[in-house]
Amino acid sequence: MFVLAAILLAGLIILVYDHVSFIFTPVRVLLQNVVLPVILATILFYLLRPVLRLLERARIPRIWGIVILYVGGLGLITLGILLIFPFLKEQFHNLIKDFPEYFRTLMINIDRYLSTSMFAGYLSGLDFSLANLTDSYLEDLSGFFQETAGGIASGITNFISTLTGIVLSIVTVPFILFYLLKDGEKLPRFTVGLLPPRMRGDAIEIITDADRQLSAYILGQVLVSLCIGIMVSIGFLIIGMKYALVLGALAAVTSVVPYLGPVIAITPALIIALVTSPFMILKLAVVWTAVQLIESKFISPQIMGKTMHIHPITIIFVLLTSGSLFGLPGVILGIPGYALLKVVMTHLFKLFKKRYDEHEDDPDLRYSGSIQWPDETGKE
Repeated sequence: MFVLAAILLAGLIILVYDHVSFIFTPVRVLLQNVVLPVILATILFYLLRPVLRLLERARIPRIWGIVILYVGGLGLITLGILLIFPFLKEQFHNLIKDFPEYFRTLMINIDRYLSTSMFAGYLSGLDFSLANLTDSYLEDLSGFFQETAGGIASGITNFISTLTGIVLSIVTVPFILFYLLKDGEKLPRFTVGLLPPRMRGDAIEIITDADRQLSAYILGQVLVSLCIGIMVSIGFLIIGMKYALVLGALAAVTSVVPYLGPVIAITPALIIALVTSPFMILKLAVVWTAVQLIESKFISPQIMGKTMHIHPITIIFVLLTSGSLFGLPGVILGIPGYALLKVVMTHLFKLFKKRYDEHEDDPDLRYSGSIQWPDETGKE
């Protein structure tokens, strides 16, 4: 009865709030403008906090440590723009320009294979040609872009407005990051101090566990992605793959998304290898298999450890659901968001079991009691 009343009350609250949703418009606008810079600043905070702690151990004041991090970060960004970005930009531009031709050549090769295979008679009866289909598709795509050019031009104002909001959000990231690095350690203590004394112990445990999970995931995932990008770039350079650095950078970026990232990263490399030569496909398979084995057996266990106990099936469902609800940001942030939710729900269930055991007189019916499963013969 209590659970039923709680469900009905929650439904009634949702119904009422749905009819007065206009009240929350300012809150929604505030969240839309605040979420992006806060997320970016939080990610940078977890990446830079270990370095800041090392500087504090070296007896450098926190303010000066933050200044050192800012100056060092600005120097690395400038160095990357001057040395690495022009080369990557040229390779990326060439890849974008040549990729349609690679794709068209691949379709032509597949069409030639099908025309000489056991399915040739069936396909000729259907008047099916993969090469013609590809050409018509590319022409339709070109016509689509020409027809929609006017619509795109009419939406320039909205695009500029959105871009301005994104730029302003990114500009505010250094300021938010500064105060997170400066006072980030004080925020949990202040939050716990607002709670009743009876709840502070459990709140400290939840905040500490959530902080550990989030820090391990962000720092570990970035390091793993960098390692994958470096290994893929080196491997592609060794086998003579075109656009090796761009493909390595793509592998590093997409590796942030578990399971789906490697599939996205290998797709352009596989198409280039298929068009280049059959031997290149074999070399690509060797490099990619070696990278995945090294990452899964050595790098991830050492960096990520066993901090996030999430089943692979759960990760796939989380990615599908968060991607459908929130798009690309949901795919990227779905796993850490699920990890935080799991921490909170685990502790809440722990408190529920503790409260239940306190009011249960029969020891065999308590959560803390042992569970005896029957064996194959049906005996316990």
